[in-house]
Amino acid sequence: MTDLDERALPMTDSGILLAERPSVGRATIIGGPPPGAATLEAKGACAWFGERLVLEGVDLIMPAGQVTALIGPSGCGKSTFLRLLNRMHELIPGAALDGEILLDGDDIYATGTRAQQVRMRIGMVFQKPNPFPAMSIRENVLAGLKLARLKCDEKDDLVEQSLIRAGLWKEVRDRLDSAGGALSGGQQQRLCIARSLAVQPNVLLMDEPCSALDPTSTRRVEETIDELRGEVTVVIVTHNMQQANRVSDSCAFFLAAENQPGVVVEQGPTRKMFENPDDPRTLDYVEGRFG
Repeated sequence: MTDLDERALPMTDSGILLAERPSVGRATIIGGPPPGAATLEAKGACAWFGERLVLEGVDLIMPAGQVTALIGPSGCGKSTFLRLLNRMHELIPGAALDGEILLDGDDIYATGTRAQQVRMRIGMVFQKPNPFPAMSIRENVLAGLKLARLKCDEKDDLVEQSLIRAGLWKEVRDRLDSAGGALSGGQQQRLCIARSLAVQPNVLLMDEPCSALDPTSTRRVEETIDELRGEVTVVIVTHNMQQANRVSDSCAFFLAAENQPGVVVEQGPTRKMFENPDDPRTLDYVEGRFG
């Protein structure tokens, strides 16, 4: 897509350009997550690194099919909270947690619930793109299925479908056997999104997915987020207040006083959080007076 044809594209109410995308049938995965978006809810979520409490008492509902943005200064626990949501926090030596994380009402930390099963339903896109450099674009998209030991009889359809949803299909459809690591940074990030979407998760977590991207790549990732709305629940950590305002339905503002754990100061619909929040610290932060 060039600058010349962007003006002809339709736009969402939030001003995000919508690229025209081909339609493709939904490939069937055997043994994968149940279809559709799911609600995530944190109840009294706390996190420690060793003896240091870094996050305390987070109560937050992330509605099915909506985009929830986690905002706040660095060091207030946003990324830690994101890792709690798909059981990645427990991989850190010395880490501990308390409270409940519910996926459609079921505690993901319940006895007998395997972390791999949780991560299949709750995908993750990291700040730095991490495609498998020795794998082709096609192999990267399908890597999640192989790791989770899932089967799909329509792999070509699944690759196309996932790349379309990630906004990358038109750019790579003629070179699917090329190395994923040879793509640009923005394309690599969208390839990682396609890889996460290939297992058809209910929730997609995104930890500052655009922080290392140029404005054009950032816009395309935001288009993808907008098109996923309704199909997948998205939770995104971002330090870009304009981005949070553009892409999210609701926001949660995290803050940590000096030598104190991070807490949620305020949460609510994005428009209210940016125009008429209840706590003056929220308005100060979204308007750039600190942080």
